Amino acid sequence: MLTMHQVARTYDDGQPVHALLPTDLHIAAGDHVSITGPSGSGKSTLLNIFGLLDAPSAGAYHVAGVDTVTCGPALRTAIRGQVFGFVFQSFHLLPGRTALENVEIGLLYGPHRRRKRRQMAAEALERMGLGHRMRADPRQLSGGERQRVAIARAVAARPQVLFCDEPTGNLDSANTQGVLALLRQLNRDGLTVVVVTHDPTVAETAGRRLRVTDGVVREI
Repeated sequence: MLTMHQVARTYDDGQPVHALLPTDLHIAAGDHVSITGPSGSGKSTLLNIFGLLDAPSAGAYHVAGVDTVTCGPALRTAIRGQVFGFVFQSFHLLPGRTALENVEIGLLYGPHRRRKRRQMAAEALERMGLGHRMRADPRQLSGGERQRVAIARAVAARPQVLFCDEPTGNLDSANTQGVLALLRQLNRDGLTVVVVTHDPTVAETAGRRLRVTDGVVREI
């Protein structure tokens, strides 16, 4: 599904900063992968390249066989929108819009008409156990419920890969366990899940664990 060959990322901040050293990495369809490492180690850089939010300075990165380095920006945008879903530590939900409307917003740039978008959003919320909270404003929801709305928004378009950046960082232990259970179920249903986390409890739920240290990626 995701293949990196000698992928590296260097930033020029007056002098070169090697955020990610040449890396060979393969993530298969259906994998559940955690990425850990200290702050500034390069794990966010790795995730951003995986999600086509940043481009490598060197190397080749293929998504389902497509060379994303040499293809055009339109195809990269299409892959990012159709193949990938994203969940972040901050929920990024719009107050004044219902949970259903927040999920539907994530489908606006897809090919579906309004009625189909509404149906897909409702199905995603039902899947997250929030069928009874569709009409709630995010300000009326708990932290765990808001993160489940954010996950529903990420999976409503039925992506093949879900990228999560510290998805439990704003949650207490009980809500963390609830979100982790959802991620495990999504993975069991066939979704490839990649999670960046500082939390060892979160990392240990993944079938594969990667650790990034000073731009070097190794498998635990």
